[in-house]
Amino acid sequence: MNALHTLGLAEALNLLESGEVNAVELTRAHLDRIEAVEGRVKAYISVGADQALAAAERADADRRAGRAGLLCGAPIGLKDLLCTTELPTTCGSRILENFVAPYNATAVEKLLAQGAVILGKQAMDEFAMGSASEHCAFGVPENPWMPGRVCGGSSGGSAAAVAADECLAALGSDTGGSVRQPASLCGVVGLKPTYGRVSRYGLVAFASSLDQIGPITKNVADCALLLEAIAGFDPKDSTSVNRPVPRYRDAVEHWGKRLAGMTVGVPKEYFGEALDAEVERAVREGIRVLQEAGAKVVDISLPHTEYCVAVYYLIAPAEASSNLARFDGVRYGFRAQDAEDLIGLYRKSRAQGFGDEVKRRILIGTYALSAGYYDAYYKKASQVRTLIRDDFTKAFQTCDLIASPTCPRTAWPIGEQQDDPLAVYLSDILTISANLAGIPGISVPCGLSGENLPIGLQLQAAHFNEEALLSAGQALESSLKLTAKPNL
Repeated sequence: MNALHTLGLAEALNLLESGEVNAVELTRAHLDRIEAVEGRVKAYISVGADQALAAAERADADRRAGRAGLLCGAPIGLKDLLCTTELPTTCGSRILENFVAPYNATAVEKLLAQGAVILGKQAMDEFAMGSASEHCAFGVPENPWMPGRVCGGSSGGSAAAVAADECLAALGSDTGGSVRQPASLCGVVGLKPTYGRVSRYGLVAFASSLDQIGPITKNVADCALLLEAIAGFDPKDSTSVNRPVPRYRDAVEHWGKRLAGMTVGVPKEYFGEALDAEVERAVREGIRVLQEAGAKVVDISLPHTEYCVAVYYLIAPAEASSNLARFDGVRYGFRAQDAEDLIGLYRKSRAQGFGDEVKRRILIGTYALSAGYYDAYYKKASQVRTLIRDDFTKAFQTCDLIASPTCPRTAWPIGEQQDDPLAVYLSDILTISANLAGIPGISVPCGLSGENLPIGLQLQAAHFNEEALLSAGQALESSLKLTAKPNL
């Protein structure tokens, strides 16, 4: 048997069910792995070893008593903006450094109800604002494939932890690509569900009309399993959609039948001059593989793609400026000690607690919403967002899936773009549109660069058609049979 920490989620659950392994052994193996490689990867902000082992003991007892849930005994990590009662929820920010939530996020509750073991909370860009996890107040996680390279963002720690075998799987959040892009850079699978498919209750908000929780896993089958566990209606979330949750595992198990007859659209706007040549070659090979597996490939156009970055970086900061107003030094979180009055308390607490990128986006958002500028900026961006969504509606009349690169390049050196926010923002250019349109998207590994860095292929589908993503993703994975792993 392979070392326990190298197992995939479904593989580990099969061993747990057969009795070949117990949850305590599996959890200890992952805690040992974290201890062994964290000095290099720096994927976790906090690790709850005692709580995890106690949960593993309960999982073993439940399994012996015939009460095993879907994820009983599976060690899983969480991006550190999902509220938890047993571990701090910092959002990668000093302003929430010691904050422990009084309740669990619904997605976390669903994991716990299925018997999952929570290992810890994973590093991220502060309040999910970033594309490289370089804006984490508690240290920058590094790409397991190459020291000194970014692991993507904002769910960088989660993707790095999965790639480094520090957990079986993880939950991240995706506001403009923050599950898919780090999954691409770290060589794992990341899925952003349809907006409303997974409850956002207990997810610390960045941009409420864009945020969505999604799984990051070692393979497509595990992604289907984890999505099945967390999806579903939640009355605590006003944006949650009340519709049945499919058995997503069927889409993976019967991918051949489902892929036959599917049409894959290739948008010309996603293959421009800024795309790295090695990324384009690997992605086009992946598209060819889908065609050989039974899909029809056609060229399509998404004409408003050029406006996506501008629209996103008006809408997201505007919503962030409203959401982050709650961090005022009064109710919870960091409080400055030397303020002379209430306004001074607000000013100093936020100045000392927030990092530069968060401050930058709050200023942009506040300006875009201010009197005299709302119509020119936020309202106009919302109108163009409708045009972007309409592009996808039209495209899905002629195709079932849209295929493209996930990120224009492979993982870049840490610090290379830190002084150039626009360059970092442009790294999200291929993923932002799915959030603006509310559609689901998945990133699946499709190759390696000459430097041995992972490349991801992105698939997007119409609302609530995650099954098509999973079937095509499984086709790609089964055909390419990529076996390379980070050398840690």
